[in-house]
Amino acid sequence: MHAIQNLNHTLFLLVNAGATTPRWWIDLAVFVANDLVYGVPVLLIGLWLAGGSSRRGAALLAFAIAMIALGANQLIGLAWYQPRPFVIGLGHTWASHVPDASLPSDHLTLFTSIGLGLLLGGLKRVGAATLVVGLLVGWARVYVGLHFPLDMAGSLLVAAACSAVLVPLWRHVGAAVTTRAEATYRWLLARPITRGILRA
Repeated sequence: MHAIQNLNHTLFLLVNAGATTPRWWIDLAVFVANDLVYGVPVLLIGLWLAGGSSRRGAALLAFAIAMIALGANQLIGLAWYQPRPFVIGLGHTWASHVPDASLPSDHLTLFTSIGLGLLLGGLKRVGAATLVVGLLVGWARVYVGLHFPLDMAGSLLVAAACSAVLVPLWRHVGAAVTTRAEATYRWLLARPITRGILRA
């Protein structure tokens, strides 16, 4: 365990931005680390509003995987607290954050879960693009000093495990869940749908 921790610290110091890093580059990395995550709900809502049961089903699958994976992260953090780099005074920290558990990263878990859900739900290009953006976010969060590299490996494992559990189940219940969700959506937003503002 000590050797793994040393490796984690060494890798972190190799990636973490130093004192001589240009400020504009730090600002860009902080934006990637903290703000790209807001695009995830926009993506899912956009896929839903675009219409089509297959597209909506993939969005629901991705959302379900993400919620389960984020819940698993909370349990892992409670069972095994791994302090963040700035808590132990390691490296440079370029963004503020509460000193909660570092392992796994919720940001990368979210992106990976959504990406895998869309990919396995049939939206291969969107899913692959989401995974690539997620990797950039994961790198940025190490770069600005909020996470260790192995936190990101943990996130990938959590998302992959939750996908492996949920996708086979979704093959049996996904169509019914999607149909029920679409019916609820059409009932709640019947007026804008009737007026052609939203797709049915």
